[in-house]
This record gives sequence, structure tokens and C-alpha cells, in this order.
Amino acid sequence: MFDARQLPVRISLIFAVLCVLSFGWLTIRMQLGNMLAELASPSDQNAEELAQLAVRLAPGDPLSNWLLADLTKDSKSGNSSTAEKDFETVVKLSPNDFRWWIELGRAREQAENIENAEKAFVKAVNLAPNYAFPHWQLGNFYMRQNRSNEAFVELKKAAETSAIYRDQVLSMAWDFFNQDASKLEQIAGDSTTVKAGLAKFYATKERAEDSLRVWDTLSEEDKQSNSDAAKVIAQALFDKRFYRQAIEFIRQLGIEPDAQNQTIQNAGFEKPIGDIKEVYFGWRVSPAEKMEIKLDPTQKFEGNRSLRVTFNGYINPSLYNIYQIVTVEPSARYRLSFRLRTENLKSGGAPQLEIYNAKDDKNIVTSSSYPIGTNDWQQIKVDFTAPQSADAVVIRTIRAFCGSDCPIVGTFWYDDFKLDKLKQ
Repeated sequence: MFDARQLPVRISLIFAVLCVLSFGWLTIRMQLGNMLAELASPSDQNAEELAQLAVRLAPGDPLSNWLLADLTKDSKSGNSSTAEKDFETVVKLSPNDFRWWIELGRAREQAENIENAEKAFVKAVNLAPNYAFPHWQLGNFYMRQNRSNEAFVELKKAAETSAIYRDQVLSMAWDFFNQDASKLEQIAGDSTTVKAGLAKFYATKERAEDSLRVWDTLSEEDKQSNSDAAKVIAQALFDKRFYRQAIEFIRQLGIEPDAQNQTIQNAGFEKPIGDIKEVYFGWRVSPAEKMEIKLDPTQKFEGNRSLRVTFNGYINPSLYNIYQIVTVEPSARYRLSFRLRTENLKSGGAPQLEIYNAKDDKNIVTSSSYPIGTNDWQQIKVDFTAPQSADAVVIRTIRAFCGSDCPIVGTFWYDDFKLDKLKQ
């Protein structure tokens, strides 16, 4: 027990309280300074005043000192050495944080202190060798110094670990090596994720053959693990009308597992017709007013069903509601055949089948109008030569023009579509 009334004891208690208060005030100052630095942005109108206050409150806080140093760099043009010293202070306060070494490297480079700038960037890489950002910064530093070999060593490491930088690295190498695919692939290396990214990059550059070639170097397991990239590639190739390459990705992804080149998909309508928004190479069917399109199990030429199209006074002069994209070889000759049945079909503008180039939407050939009235199953044949520019054609149902107010009634059925390649 001690007696608080005794002078020595009271002095000791007062000293302890003052120590606690002093420590508490220092802690609060540090927290306030750090908070100001976190909340402030270099673009704020009063950023400099906030930075100075933050440093006064927390002179030992690296973030507060960084904010002041960053503002010094931007506001004192021609005095880059001051900014360099300010960033050196930040590094001394937190020597193991790679971010501050990168900032110091930038400040030194701006001050044309190139040798020491490199040391700062290298230090950042050594502190965080598994992070993409330091490699990205060092690689770009080397590029600015015209040291491309060293630059791409670092940039390759950034690409291997970060999807964010991957496309930028590939794009940089693509431009630097004048679109030389072999040089680009040397930079990309053998990393599975980078190869998948390279296949996607090629797709965006309309290098469809290269995209598929790189993709097919991956194992099945690697393809599955990069299926998200494959979906982007498939959509990009399809949207850019590289259909022969797109169909490979569509099939491998399992979106349309039965899709094949130079083949009509679901040729006998034995399988359901998918949502038009999700179909690539199958039948695309869209309903229209006074027109019904359905699979029909009661009428078929062979198999279990056909496609029935019924008109109830349809008057639109255009008829583009049933179509399919089919890949072909450029300049090759083909014969498209299908079975057709009609019942009470009446119109001055009967249905027809059109084949046009999927690359430029230009007509290749149009069949004769379908027979009016009621007719049993008959085979329709349409021969055509794929244009040199084509890698796919569109097969679609249209109607002969008979004016803007020309109704059509009755029914027809489709079945047993075939595409045969003919000898030249």
C-alpha cells in the first residue's frame, strides 16, 4: 500500500499521467496525420495545406510525407531535386514498402538521376518479386531508356502474374516488333495464362488463324481452366465474322458441342431450337405477328419431326425469321438440298430460300419460289459457289416481293437439310 498524500508518491503519479497523456497525444497526432493523408488527394484544391498539416501532425508517417512529396513533384517544376529528396525521406520512414521505392525511382528519373533511379526500381522488384506492379514499372523504365531486351524480361513477368497488364504488354510488344507474331510469342513465353491471353489478343487483332493456333497448343485441362478467355475469343471471332475459327471455340466450350464445319446443324430438326440470343451456328428462329414457327412431330420426311411454318395473313414484304450460319471454304462449290412440303399455301410472293455471304451480306443465290397450294414432300436443290472472301454463308427463308400489302396464308414444312461439297 502507498499513501497518495505523500509528496514523492504524488509526483510519481503526476509524472505517470503526463507520460500517458503525452503518449496518447502523439498517437492521436499520428492517426490524425495519417487520416488526413489518406483522405486527401493530390488533385484537391487545398491538398498542399492538408499535406503540410498532415506532416506536422505525423512527421514520421510515410503516407503523409508521400503526399507532400508528390505535391512537391507536381508544383515545383524545374526543382525535381527537391522532390527526389522528399521521396528519399518517405523511403527512410518505410524502407520495406516497395511502393515508396517506385515513387523514388520516378522522382530520380525525373531529376535525370538515371543510375539511382534504376537502383530504386530494382529495389522495389526485390522487395516484392511476386507482384506484377514493380516488374511493370521497371520494364517501362527500361523501355524509356531504350533497353528493350531488359524491358521485356520484366514486362513478361508482369504479364505472367497480372491479367491487367497482360494485354498492355502484348500490345506494346506487338507494336514494338512491327506485328511480328514470332517475336511476340517469344516474349509471351510458355505460361498457360499468357498463352490464353495471347489467343484472346490475336482475336481482337483479327488474327483468327493465329488465335486458334495458339489456343490449340494448350492441353484440354488448361483450356478448361481458361474457359472464360475462350468465351471472349469465341464472341470476338464471331462478331468479327471469322466463323471457321469461331466454330472451333464454340464446340470446344460445349456451347454447341455438335457444331461442325461445312455442316447444317440440327439438319432434321430432331433437337430443340435454342434461344436466338444464345445460338451461334444452329437454327435461329424468331416469331412474328400472324406467323407461327414450331417443331412438328406429326409431319416429317424422316426422323421424328420437322419444322412447320404457318402464315395467317402475314403481310410483311420481308421474311428473315428462319436462318442459320454455315461455314464454307472460299471458292468451293456446294449443293444445298432440303425437303419441303406445302399445304394450302397462297400468296403472290411465296417463300424462297436465299444463300448469302456471311462476310459482306451479299446475295449468292436464291431458290425458286416454293410451290403454291398443297404438295407432298419434295426435294429442293440449290447449287452455289462460295465467294473467295467467304468463310461462311447464311441460309435463310425469304419471300418473293409482291408489294407492301401482299398477304400470305397456308403452311409449309422443312426437313432433312444437307450441304454437300461438289468437285471442282
